[in-house]
Amino acid sequence: MRILFSSTPAHGHLLPLLPLARAFRDRGDQVAVLTAAAFAPLLHAEGIELVAAGPTADVLFAESGRRTGVDAAADPRPEAVADFFAGTRVDLTADDAVAAARAFAPDLIVAEALDFVGPLVAASLDVPHATMAFGPAIPAEFTDGMYALVASRYADRGLAAAPARWHLDPCPDLLQPPGWQAPANHVAVRPEPHQGPGTPGTGAGAGTRGEHPRVLVTFGTHFSDPATLTPILAELRTVGVDLVVTLGLTASAADHELPDSTPGTNAAGDITFVPFTPLADLLRDVDLVVTHGGAGTTLGVLSRGLPLVVVPQGADQFLQAAVVSATGTGIAVQPGPDVPESVAKAVVTLRTDPSYAEAAGKVAAQIATMPTPSEVAARLTESLS
Repeated sequence: MRILFSSTPAHGHLLPLLPLARAFRDRGDQVAVLTAAAFAPLLHAEGIELVAAGPTADVLFAESGRRTGVDAAADPRPEAVADFFAGTRVDLTADDAVAAARAFAPDLIVAEALDFVGPLVAASLDVPHATMAFGPAIPAEFTDGMYALVASRYADRGLAAAPARWHLDPCPDLLQPPGWQAPANHVAVRPEPHQGPGTPGTGAGAGTRGEHPRVLVTFGTHFSDPATLTPILAELRTVGVDLVVTLGLTASAADHELPDSTPGTNAAGDITFVPFTPLADLLRDVDLVVTHGGAGTTLGVLSRGLPLVVVPQGADQFLQAAVVSATGTGIAVQPGPDVPESVAKAVVTLRTDPSYAEAAGKVAAQIATMPTPSEVAARLTESLS
């Protein structure tokens, strides 16, 4: 079969699709990903074809900001989010995507939850599609506006939006909002922290452990601003932990000028800066995680039973922060002038109060019971045969 995945051109949207894409690939299916051309190196390393269409996220944010006067990444109000995903991205991507996808001739399209191009392509080509969530259910105040806006794009093309045949969901029930009910087309799929190509967990991790607790600090690929991270790191140096710090895609260790330090050390223990590294490798030997709260990072960390400190920066990260706080799997630190001190205090609390690790362990146990990507790929293939 020919399976086309479709994703917003951002790592946080694309990476959670890869476990299922690999599962189809390993079954012998022809697999491709529809997204911006900039992701060719990542997909080439996976042995997965790129079907290129549409501009990169920075171009989309600039155009959406011009239309709305709002930066949807930093200020995720519903109308700005709707324009970015269901307006601007569809306008700048859909026509090229339909042409490129027609050449690929998919039997099934799998679109991540905030990708509105894939379902429109499916309607254009008259093929079934599935949506794949990447975290807890998105509140209706956001989804209603997106569905209403994208409806005009279907109408402009003489198309009718078709419902997804499956709603693939990597979020365990324990992390869903109160009152959530699974839709009739719901199919659970076990989330996995991002891993590099090949066998899980074989890449370079964080190195040999020292004598202190080890804390991973990761703010994802696009939110690792040194202006935000450096004060947090400086404060964490005071609480007796070793730090492993990811640098995102653009920063370097030299961007973090930490007071009273020498390269590679801090007052309490080691500090190690690492470039973009698969999360599965980084989680192998840490005690807890300080993160911006990206959905993929949050689920990946909790799948390992590790508690979190979530410091949301934008996008849907405030949703993950609220879920982590409500479930007792970690502590949320909201924006404000005392963020560094609050993060350091939260790390101490997670180290001394075992209830957070216990709650994270319960989530990990539930995740372990969910169907694997391979099992889900087999189910979908059998249903389409």
